[in-house]
Amino acid sequence: MSETDDLSKNPQSLIVFDGACIMCSAFADFIVRHDHKKQFLFTTAQSPLGLSLYTQYGLRTDIYETNIVIIDGVAHQKMGSLIAALDALGWPWRAVSVLKLLPKPLRNTLYDFIARNRHRFFGKKDNCDIPSAALRARIVE
Repeated sequence: MSETDDLSKNPQSLIVFDGACIMCSAFADFIVRHDHKKQFLFTTAQSPLGLSLYTQYGLRTDIYETNIVIIDGVAHQKMGSLIAALDALGWPWRAVSVLKLLPKPLRNTLYDFIARNRHRFFGKKDNCDIPSAALRARIVE
């Protein structure tokens, strides 16, 4: 049984994020700080598990243009990943669900613009940072 098969039986949700992206790492840290139910586990896109999931969902593994948020066995990408993760945190973060009112192509175009420019806007690390202790405790490889 593969690690991805094991995840479908795991009651916890998973966030796959680009560990070399400052904005993506900040997103993971934000979720850890506000996930009081500890429902999310994390892995970097660069890890064996992250690479496997990117491949499984048909995503490029040379650049990481989206986070993957898996909740109840359903994988969310692009703006849907942000909405799903914040919705799972409850109020007040769930208010971001109002973005669902925008047509999905528009949401994804906005997400793609930010993703394409994230290193220019926020910077990039040469390699994955050592995560905070709180995040490190919830990382799976």
